Amino acid sequence: MEFGEMFNVAIQKQNKIHPHKFTLWVGIGSIIMMFAGLTSAYIVKRNQANWVTFDLPVAFWYSTAAILLSSLTVYLATKAFKERAMARYRQLMLATLLLGIVFIVLQIIGFSQLWKSGITLQANVSYSFLYVIVGLHGAHVVGGIIALVLMSLKAFSIKTRTYSFVPVDLISTYWHFVDLLWIYLLLFLLMIR
Repeated sequence: MEFGEMFNVAIQKQNKIHPHKFTLWVGIGSIIMMFAGLTSAYIVKRNQANWVTFDLPVAFWYSTAAILLSSLTVYLATKAFKERAMARYRQLMLATLLLGIVFIVLQIIGFSQLWKSGITLQANVSYSFLYVIVGLHGAHVVGGIIALVLMSLKAFSIKTRTYSFVPVDLISTYWHFVDLLWIYLLLFLLMIR
């Protein structure tokens, strides 16, 4: 085998995507399509005569700060893992997990504020869209929190001594995705009312 052929084989191996990463991207694509459909339906429905506009609760802004900060901590955790700074990695994964939980708690507080002010599922179709869109995003964040719990347990486990980057990369990618998805949804709900 000539040098050029060996070089091409090495590049081909390097360009392959891990099967789990590919599956994650397919899932992310499906989630994007679902939210694109929901936000498109929202735009179409808001032209109805009985559509009601509403203000988002302040708790949603605090939850936005929490999820943005958690995106930073998961980025730093990934960097620490690559550097094999495992103590820092554990702390940052735990911080990401806690910030994810704070995000969900603040979302629940926001929804309880909406509910108390009369913005309920039965009151108007515009409110139903809000609950479905934001609620589905929350469900995806809860899925990420479950993955973060598992990653944190593994990170703090005495028995675990493997250092595979794939799970860390997967949770980091997914977490950044739910962060960006929330920013999109928040901006969408602010601009398209």
